[in-house]
Amino acid sequence: MEYKDYYAVLGVDKTATQDEIKKAYRKLVRQYHPDVSKHKDATEKTAEINEAYDVLGDAEKRAAYDELGRGRRAGEQFTPPPDWGSQFDFGGADANDFFADLFAHAGRGARSGGGARGFGGGMGGAGFQMRGEDIHAAIAIDLRDAYQGASRTISLRVPQQDAQGRTVMQDKTLSVTIPKGVTPGQQLRLAGQGHPGMGGAGPGDLYLEIQLNEDARFRVEGTHVYENVPVAPWEAALGGSVSVPTPSGAVEVTIPPGSQSGRKLRLKGRGIPVAQPGDLYLILDVVLPPASSERARALYEQMAREMAFNPREQIGA
Repeated sequence: MEYKDYYAVLGVDKTATQDEIKKAYRKLVRQYHPDVSKHKDATEKTAEINEAYDVLGDAEKRAAYDELGRGRRAGEQFTPPPDWGSQFDFGGADANDFFADLFAHAGRGARSGGGARGFGGGMGGAGFQMRGEDIHAAIAIDLRDAYQGASRTISLRVPQQDAQGRTVMQDKTLSVTIPKGVTPGQQLRLAGQGHPGMGGAGPGDLYLEIQLNEDARFRVEGTHVYENVPVAPWEAALGGSVSVPTPSGAVEVTIPPGSQSGRKLRLKGRGIPVAQPGDLYLILDVVLPPASSERARALYEQMAREMAFNPREQIGA
């Protein structure tokens, strides 16, 4: 019999994981399936891909195949030694007969579109089904939307089946509801909005990853939110109540007397409103009024004379 390199057929290394083999198989079958491919050898290629996956996609068959093919090259003629596959169970069939039957029928199955015998039918036949692949995309929202929820309309270019059953690229518009309490990196699942299936199988899903638009005032860490709050020198020095706009609305905040830039005020439970809300941290930023008038300059000069304040005396000479 002639040895066939199934790893080469699927374009994977011999060390590939089962998940990598499955992904390679799904990619190739979508590329060459006769229902969607214009490749002149689509039927033969699809049967070859199916044949390879039927072996490599099954752990027991793959182990037997690896043992059989150790040191062999594609196209090499060989005869397995007696009892080489006695440790494998193929439903009562002898291992030698199993692979001899597989390799002997592979070419005929490919030419007829029937696939390799004993592996559940060919992929070119009417019984082939495959669920559509999922689509992954990102959607950017404002922080306020994460607090309050929102509705968005998005447009995607995705493969769809036309009236003749062919797969074509079409623009698709969807209305998406952003629920209250979403966090960056969270994925929203839209069932059935992915790639179409084959052979009557259902479509995949659409997964939208939440991203936040940049905002100079806010920083998000998990469910906690950090907001920069500018305050006047007298508000920081004397203390007092100020109104602060936050993602959930304006709040009255008490500034403790003697506050400095960088001081954090914690508002418990006012972070992103998930089941266990995070906190909102207000970071004070003392902003000096400009000395842009004679009166303002006179006030600064008076402070310099009367307060004798040196902000650098604590750091040494």
